[in-house]
Amino acid sequence: MARSRPPFHRLTSAERRLWEAYPTGAWVDLREGHEVDPSSGGPWGSKGMWGRSRVVRAEVISALVLDRGVGGSARVPGVRLAGARIIGDLNLSDATIEAKVHLLDCHIAGTVSLNDARTRGVRLRRCDILRFRASRATIDGLLDLDGSTVHAGVRLDNAHVTGQLRLSGTRVGTPGEAPYREPGADPSEAASWNGPEGSEEPRTWESVALWAGGLAVDGSAFLRDMRATGGLRLIGARFSSGLYLQGAVVTADGTPAVHADHMQAAAAELGAGFTAHGTVRLRGARIDGVLSFHGSVLRARGRVLHLSHMQADELILLPESIEGEVNLGYSRFGVLFDRPDSYPGDVRLNGLTYESLRGPATLADRLSWLRRDPGGYLPQPYEQLAAYYRRIGHEPDARRVLLARQRARRRTLRVPGRLWGRLLDGLVGYGYRPWLAGLWAALLLATGTAIFTQWPPHQIGLDESRHFNAFVYTLDLLVPVSVFEQRGAWEPAGWTQWLANGLIAAGWILATALIAGASRLLRPSNAP
Repeated sequence: MARSRPPFHRLTSAERRLWEAYPTGAWVDLREGHEVDPSSGGPWGSKGMWGRSRVVRAEVISALVLDRGVGGSARVPGVRLAGARIIGDLNLSDATIEAKVHLLDCHIAGTVSLNDARTRGVRLRRCDILRFRASRATIDGLLDLDGSTVHAGVRLDNAHVTGQLRLSGTRVGTPGEAPYREPGADPSEAASWNGPEGSEEPRTWESVALWAGGLAVDGSAFLRDMRATGGLRLIGARFSSGLYLQGAVVTADGTPAVHADHMQAAAAELGAGFTAHGTVRLRGARIDGVLSFHGSVLRARGRVLHLSHMQADELILLPESIEGEVNLGYSRFGVLFDRPDSYPGDVRLNGLTYESLRGPATLADRLSWLRRDPGGYLPQPYEQLAAYYRRIGHEPDARRVLLARQRARRRTLRVPGRLWGRLLDGLVGYGYRPWLAGLWAALLLATGTAIFTQWPPHQIGLDESRHFNAFVYTLDLLVPVSVFEQRGAWEPAGWTQWLANGLIAAGWILATALIAGASRLLRPSNAP
């Protein structure tokens, strides 16, 4: 097949070299041994390094990859270009591209657009780019922006990457930042980078560095050591082989640092130096493996972690530093691995379920954990913790948790309920400490026995001879129903009559408390 002729009257030397190399996919390296920072490629850059000999127009690259008549070689055609200053917008939207595009150490002062395109792997490594767009694109292979700087945001909403997504070491700004313009461009055109009035881009986009709602990545997504000035929007995204953000720093202003509601991933690593200045929100997400915040730094005003209504096989919440509220409400975790200082502020736990707890936390730490819920007393967190202790065979700890639940509930009652609750607590520990009733009974029995031995009552019926036993008499007073027939046979005199009546009342109170406590103890844990 004959090679197409260039559709341009004049090509720069760099463009001509690229045109000749394209059919074989050979590299065109314009760096000439210089280690050039692509961010210096604008008009303020050194002319010696970024002169006309290194200029390639974006429309030339577009013409190459979109011209299917270019061929004639057994090798796969492609654009492989290093060290070029690319001017203009590289617009490949709506195209089907068979050739690979690999740019290295290039300065791209315009927008790279792959919206609605279908293409093979795209690699823009260590490049300096105004903006990258690939909304609804299908990329068969690798999408690689490792080490690049994208000044006005990356947009991948509803895109599909069949290979890996790589943004490791990438620096990403937001469309709200000052745009990068070609020399001589009309300053009034700057507004177009932020979405003109009436455009399809919502103004929220201005504060988002990576907009990737609905993104599907069949391989792994590596965002390690990324620096994002703006949020990462990953709502509904799917990462079949995991999302990895170790060492990334995300600084968001007025928007969540990570907004990943309903995200699905095989694993999500947000630890090992991951830093978020803003809320990390994964409401309704599903992680089939581990969600890790081990060694992360998390700071936000108000809520720092919003992990409600989500599922994960294991949540590792061991941050190096954390500031703000944590919300784990209505989530399900197989394993929750944390420590007491994982929750420096409020923590919402209502509806949270877990199979196992790990970490250096004592029972006192766990009870303090439950008391930090800003919603006040809620029974479910206590019942869940007690069920966990019972499941692992720690019945005494489970009883202590349920006793703490009753004490927390008591603070929500009116005065009569609080008084009755204090009485139940003091006498039998709401039924979870029944041995207290035995102590009270023993104390009253000993007191009554000692006093009635010193001041015995008078016999009522003098026609028969009876022997008085102070211990049996006191025991008969304490039992709600007379068993030993001592009450009717002896009558205390003077102040001891008040003691006898007090022992009878105490016996009824103890019996009532034991019955009430037993009913609480035997009631199913899910009862109101």
